[in-house]
Amino acid sequence: MEKIEHSFLSIRGLNLHIAHIGKGELGTVVFLHGFPEIWYSWRHQMIAVAEAGFRAIAPDFRGYGLSEQPPEPEKATWEDLVDDLLAILDSLSIPKKPGRAEADFARFDVKTVVRTVYILFSKSEIPIAGEGQEIMDLADSTTPLPEWFTDEDLAAYASLYEKSGFKFPLQMPYRSLTKWAYESDPKVEVPALLVMGEKDYCLKFPGVEDYIRSGMVKNVVPDLEIIYMPEGSHFVQEQFPDQVNQHIIKFLKSHV
Repeated sequence: MEKIEHSFLSIRGLNLHIAHIGKGELGTVVFLHGFPEIWYSWRHQMIAVAEAGFRAIAPDFRGYGLSEQPPEPEKATWEDLVDDLLAILDSLSIPKKPGRAEADFARFDVKTVVRTVYILFSKSEIPIAGEGQEIMDLADSTTPLPEWFTDEDLAAYASLYEKSGFKFPLQMPYRSLTKWAYESDPKVEVPALLVMGEKDYCLKFPGVEDYIRSGMVKNVVPDLEIIYMPEGSHFVQEQFPDQVNQHIIKFLKSHV
């Protein structure tokens, strides 16, 4: 027991206690408790895995043991515990296993990733990786860029994603859609314009094309104007900038 060390980390506005032991030559093992346990519940396992060459970490969750109490315990959620844990791992510089897309993208340089995404997702069919494949495996290095997407455009995108990386963009917005607190009867009360390519692969997702073309979308956006561009892809604003610009200016002037 005396071998186990203790630290306090400032995590998301609270001081959280962690117990830890081991140098971690083989990696890190994180032990998570439930109720009525605290970090102490894992004391035997922590020593064992440390002696086996791992680093062992066991936090007291917020409001447990030596960790600080949140100001409003009744408002706590599972997401609080998950976000605390991720912040603890970041604070201790412990790498987290990348998501599937992140791992796929990490096999290539940024420019190759952007190039592949624009080629695959400018088509009218949904890119689907087969068994044992990833999206980037669908790439063919001999396939040219879309004629409307220049090498200069590619360089501009690549330079920006060199700075930001793909971690947050892959999380937001699409992976977080299921966490959105939707209104029971949402309504967009302002005029809106949707310019959409007829060859946008998104129309192939089940129910999407019918939802838009049938007018059901106007149950949520009553004052919606929809313009379809026959040859337009998902990136219609880059593919046909002049035409899209005209539609936008016309729409804006009609609502001044």
